[in-house]
Amino acid sequence: MENEKYNKWNKLKQEINSIELKEFYIKERQVWYIHNWVNVWYESNWKWVDFKRPVLVLKKVGALFFIATMTTKWKNSKFFYKLEDETFWKDSYVTLSQVKIIDKRRFFEHIWIVNVNDFVKIKNELQNILF
Repeated sequence: MENEKYNKWNKLKQEINSIELKEFYIKERQVWYIHNWVNVWYESNWKWVDFKRPVLVLKKVGALFFIATMTTKWKNSKFFYKLEDETFWKDSYVTLSQVKIIDKRRFFEHIWIVNVNDFVKIKNELQNILF
């Protein structure tokens, strides 16, 4: 079963790598689905749904984006920020310990935009944690 998942991911990854960049704009505060592979050990995982994961865009860096992963599973930790906005049908959390840089080709579906108040708090929390 695991080999089947790897083969499926490798096929999708090859498709993503061959994508010609489309003209769409990704901005700070937006939540997007991205193509992503299963994580290991302490990295946050998600349900196996077509290798997609919601992320919050924190900063644009050329064609790369600094993002934080999102989850609906909360842990009692300073690394989880609960969004105040009630837009999603479930409580949503930004995983402050799971930030990374990704390529624009991984983005495929815009979902939502985080309110300014939440975004400022998230950036302040990240600054406290990371620096």
